[in-house]
Formats: sequence, C-alpha cells, structure tokens
Amino acid sequence: MQWATGGVGRAAIEAVLDHPELELVGCWVHSEAKHGVDVGTIIGREPIGVLATTSVDEVLALDADAVVYAPLIPDRDEVAALLRAGFDVVTPVGWFYPSEKDGAPLAAACAEGGTTLHGTGINPGGITELHPLMFSALSAKVTFVRGEEFSDIRTYDAPDVVRHIMMFGGPPEEAMGGPMLGLLSGGFIQSVRMCLDTLGFSPDAEIRTSQEVAVATAPISTPIGVIEPGLVAGQRFVWEAYVGEACVVRIAVNWLMGEEHLSPAWTFGPEGERFEVEVQGDPSAFVTIKGWQPETVEEGLVRNPGIVATAVHCVNSIPYVVAADPGIRTYLDLPLIAGRAHPDLR
Repeated sequence: MQWATGGVGRAAIEAVLDHPELELVGCWVHSEAKHGVDVGTIIGREPIGVLATTSVDEVLALDADAVVYAPLIPDRDEVAALLRAGFDVVTPVGWFYPSEKDGAPLAAACAEGGTTLHGTGINPGGITELHPLMFSALSAKVTFVRGEEFSDIRTYDAPDVVRHIMMFGGPPEEAMGGPMLGLLSGGFIQSVRMCLDTLGFSPDAEIRTSQEVAVATAPISTPIGVIEPGLVAGQRFVWEAYVGEACVVRIAVNWLMGEEHLSPAWTFGPEGERFEVEVQGDPSAFVTIKGWQPETVEEGLVRNPGIVATAVHCVNSIPYVVAADPGIRTYLDLPLIAGRAHPDLR
C-alpha cells in the first residue's frame, strides 16, 4: 500500500501498478479532499478500484505485505505502528543507515511485528552512498569518495516547500538560519557514515557540515514567483568527513534558480545539470549521471524524473525487502536490487 500521494507517492503508485510482482491494495492520504477517491483518479489514470483513505485504522486493517511510506516529513511513531502491525516499510524519507541508538525503537517494532524497514531513494539513498560504494569495488587503496547533485530547483513542483522550508526567495539570513540544513543532515550524515564504515576509514573521522547561499542580482522569474535582487536564488549544502586534514567523503547538493543573475555567479558548468560520483583510489573513477533532471522547467513541473527515480527505487526494493529477515535492512544487507522489464517486452 501507499502512504501519502505527493510527487513521490504518485510516482510510486504508477511504479507499483506497472510492476509484475506487485499489487496495490490500499492508500493513505492526508487530504480530506482525496478521501474516498479512486487512486487511479488521483494519479491521472483510469479508476483501479482502490479508494484512498484518511483513516489510519483502515490502513492498519488492510491485508498487505509492504508500505511505501512517503510523506514530506517522517513520523517515527507512524512507521513503528506500521511495522508492529505486520507491514514491511520501504521509505525515501529516512533510516538509510541509522545509528544503533536512533534505530533502536524501530528495530524493536520490527522484532514485534516480524517486519523489515528499508530506507532508500536517490539523494540520499543512492547517489550519496550506494553508488560511491558500488564504484569503489573497482578501486584499491581508496582515499576519497564523493556524491554530488547539480539541479535547477525551479523544476521541483513543491512551491510551499521551496519557499517556506528551503527558504528560496527570502533574505539570506533567513535561509542560513532556516530548518533545511538540519532536515537534510538527518539523511546525508547517515550516507557519510555508511561510506566511512563500509570503506574502513578511521572511526575518529570528523563530519563537518556547511551551507552557502547565492542571491539574485536582477529579478528572476520562477514557479514560486519573482525573486527580487538580494534574495536567495541558490543554495549549496555540503557534508564532509575528515581523517586528520584529509577529506575522505564529500556529499553535496547544488540547487540553483537557473544560472543567470546570481551572486556569487554559480553555474552548472558546461556539463549542465547532473549527478556526479567520484572515487579516488587505484584506479580512480569519475562518473556523470544524466537523465534524472528534466530537459526543461516546464517538463519538470509535470513529471520530474528525479522524483520518479526516487519512487521507483523504493518500489523495486519491495520484493527484496519482503524476502529479507526482520529488522532494519540497508543496502549492505540486501542483494542487488533490479528493475523489471517493460510490459511489452516480458
């Protein structure tokens, strides 16, 4: 079943319906306007005979194996209730590599319900730990790994989040003092720690975080309105781990409202929007990934491939998570996760 029908949730429903091993049996929604609406209608398809509900009790009474849990902000108590009720949970909003202390309450819920919890996605949940570790398998004597995003944030169709949580379009001091660094750090620091632990870097590595902003130098037209000069039009968040003076892990996101009229004059460079994965070792590897950003802002507002990739990674994980032993299971515990062939080619 699907929990929440924002951008990731709707894409996850599509992926479930197209997956040969999965069947959608239920859907929880936050909005009263969606209560009782056919899920097919919610995602713009023909009705499928599954009605959305705002009732948690109705959801907990469903006969389902797994839940794709995709609200905007995670609620540990909700996840624990799902796990105790006997549902495996796959989610893009946390628990990618939780510490023993942070994971203990959910591990206990898994033990009580005989269930499994898996955090996945794209960033974090893919580019920032899975892919650096995957490419490190081709290197010896690794000294540094990196996962980094370069995206035009105008293509992210969540105006309230972009304006009021990310703090784009506001004064620099509000963005620097806003909640975004803290919200992001909850996931990205887990990514850093997974890389540190798996690669065997010193347990005394120091993790440092930083945030920078760029402001508009002229009015910038965006989906959240015009950003006036002096207001935030670009942000960079960085998480780095140091062993002594050596940076051994770097994770970063670069979000810009386009590439014009910014100070500092940040750009994506000639490579354009992309994700990058780097491993320094013997030999080294440098990988550029394209396709997870839309070709235009307009296309992204209709269907953003990065959001779709996040959802599909969750959905493709479900058969493997259901087959796993109970507990919190990361990429390090599961076998290789793969997609499935197009229906016309099966």
